[in-house]
Amino acid sequence: MLKKIQICVLACAVSVAAISCKKSEEASGQSQTTVSQQTLDKIEKLGFSSENVVARNGGYLVEGDILLTDENLKSDPGSPNLRIAQDEQYRTTNLVNGLPRVITVSVTNLTAPYSQAADVAIARYNQQNLRITFQRVSSNGNINIIGFNEGPSGGYITLGSAGFPTASGNPYNQIQMNTNEAAYGSNPDVNYLASVLTHEMGHCIGFRHTDYMARQYSCGGKRKVNEGTAGVGAVLIPGTPSTPDAESWMLACSNGGNRLFNANDVIALNYLY
Repeated sequence: MLKKIQICVLACAVSVAAISCKKSEEASGQSQTTVSQQTLDKIEKLGFSSENVVARNGGYLVEGDILLTDENLKSDPGSPNLRIAQDEQYRTTNLVNGLPRVITVSVTNLTAPYSQAADVAIARYNQQNLRITFQRVSSNGNINIIGFNEGPSGGYITLGSAGFPTASGNPYNQIQMNTNEAAYGSNPDVNYLASVLTHEMGHCIGFRHTDYMARQYSCGGKRKVNEGTAGVGAVLIPGTPSTPDAESWMLACSNGGNRLFNANDVIALNYLY
């Protein structure tokens, strides 16, 4: 089985980890609060899975590593998603506006590997010559990377989490990275951390998981039939394949290694930014 890049790591006896957004409810170190059906309906209307939703401070954790705020739940989807073939590059209703734009990134109270990984992730985006660029600052960045310590539970461990742009067009302002040794080991690999950060930064500027509609492609398990009743549609990017899109930086699950942008990721990034 593939390690999860759901920014969740699958913890086995040999410490296999998952990177992306799939995290079980049991992995949360916080108390679980019942989520109302009304809230679940709103989550589905926005095109997100309503399975295993966890109430968290500031909103609701969905699909493992995505934090939806109350502001997100009040939004009214009115524009199409971005689609790449059978496995699709999805964006959220809100995107970063005011382009061209510099987005500052800070790292608070984390060790050197996390700081180095932030610089690597920033460089990966800036090498694409987009209309958004990222710039490292010492504090109070538009996106602040902070740590939390949460061990594995129920077979999963959360590697990181982030939210989506605001209705006013600003990037989500925080990425949380797990500092527990079970997540990245006692000597974290910088490129592995950078891959997780690049994925979470993708969420911050409006990208969803590439294989949201067919999560078994990278994760195995059940397939979600549709995105709910929002009627947001999808746009197929010209020149992209009609077969599954392997190794996308926004795939829900991965082998936990170093993940770069593939050719279709570059098309998607340039399409939006």
